[in-house]
Amino acid sequence: MSEPRLTESLIQSLGGQLTPVRRLPPPWLRTAGWLLVVAAIAALLLHHYGAEHMIRRWAAEPDIAVAGAGAVITAVCAAWAAFSLGVPGRPARWAWLPLPGLLLWVGASGLGCLRDWVLPGAEVAGVHQSVDCLVFIIGLSIPLSGLLIWLLRRACPLRPVLAAVMIGLASAAASAALLEICHGFAVAATDLLTHAVAVALVVAANALMGGRLLQPHWTQADRTGA
Repeated sequence: MSEPRLTESLIQSLGGQLTPVRRLPPPWLRTAGWLLVVAAIAALLLHHYGAEHMIRRWAAEPDIAVAGAGAVITAVCAAWAAFSLGVPGRPARWAWLPLPGLLLWVGASGLGCLRDWVLPGAEVAGVHQSVDCLVFIIGLSIPLSGLLIWLLRRACPLRPVLAAVMIGLASAAASAALLEICHGFAVAATDLLTHAVAVALVVAANALMGGRLLQPHWTQADRTGA
């Protein structure tokens, strides 16, 4: 008779020590919070560079505007997918959410490879300007990725590497979209290749480092104990 009472007493004691866990906001709301930071950066860039030059470029070369819209859609969908993958029970197919925006972004940007043939007088970025684009995308992706990782660590996604890939894609796409505000050149093959390299580096870095940071705490403890 004493054993059941001891078990019940132990359960009550452990239950009394539990602290309530604050429920996380839904993925769409956390995505909106991250996008507010991106919007604040866009506002600062617009204040510094203005929007007139960007609008003129879009009017003269509509494919650039379409590519920018694709990058924005990719950033929104990838961030939403990352937060959704942090919810237990959500399927891995959420990772396909950014695909339409990514196809639009890449497809419209690919038209820039024909820039010399379609618009022979267009001002195309040289090697130095392409390197500046690489630095801009990678440099801005670091804080944006860090913010997403910090927001997702509380959720402890069960697929940390996949979530980290979504974080890298969201950050790189947002950085590429913000680059449009201060990018003064038509998208040629060299510029497109530079953007692709920057995005690939950001995604790969997040998959390697972000995947470790997003691993559930119990798996990290098991590895430490092992």
